[in-house]
Amino acid sequence: MKTSNPVLARLGQAAERERAAGYAPAGPYGQPGYGQPYPGAGSAPAAPPTVAPMTIDDVVVKTVTLLGITGLSAVAAWILVPDALLGVAWIGAAIVGLVLGLIISFSRMANPALVVTYAVVEGVFVGMVSKFFQEIAGYQGIVLQAVVATFGVFFLMAALYKMKVIRATPKFTRGLIAAMVGVFAVMMINLVLSLFGVDTGLRSGGPIAIIFSLICIVVASLSFVLSFHEVEEGVRLGLPQRYSWVAAFGILVSLIWLYIEILRLLSFFQGDD
Repeated sequence: MKTSNPVLARLGQAAERERAAGYAPAGPYGQPGYGQPYPGAGSAPAAPPTVAPMTIDDVVVKTVTLLGITGLSAVAAWILVPDALLGVAWIGAAIVGLVLGLIISFSRMANPALVVTYAVVEGVFVGMVSKFFQEIAGYQGIVLQAVVATFGVFFLMAALYKMKVIRATPKFTRGLIAAMVGVFAVMMINLVLSLFGVDTGLRSGGPIAIIFSLICIVVASLSFVLSFHEVEEGVRLGLPQRYSWVAAFGILVSLIWLYIEILRLLSFFQGDD
């Protein structure tokens, strides 16, 4: 089985090794079994179970689950966190979420607990950002508008991918990854400069800020193509079912990024009223 994605290729090879070894779920002491009996199970070895492959339905269920957890966490944070602590909760959740996201992304480990924790933390972040824009800044109805726009873009990209209008070719993938790295670098530079009182205009609501937000929205929208391709290739390679958590994590990251950028863009236009 071949794929242009080196990460997926590595995971596919790992899946083949697991199937060949007869991977079994963790035993009573948390140790994985490989066709070996659990302690106290007797001397006769158990027949190695088949590793269940990942399906698109698995990814859909995991994605909906993570979205539900993120939404509930956001609502809880909105209600429970007092306005005086909004900034602290916002920054704290952003830092913790970034660290968890990097760990999950670079390790590529299918750890459901870690992914769920990420969803909870990002829910706090989303809740605090949303509360600031709607209640503190006074942009009434902006949260609902941003949610509708976010899912509208998501389903549009899903339809375009399904109809093969946009595909994750090697050239497209390289270009999009370069664009994502570039956007992230600009964000970090802007953040550092803002700490020293330098206003670059990227987040001030002017023409430059609007253009930059539009660029971020386009890049975030196109990132769904990479996520869809990852799911498609994961299913084709027969990755173990637990990797559906990793695929769902990728979709959640893009959704949150897209939502925040749309929320910010809407605030620019409402601020002109």
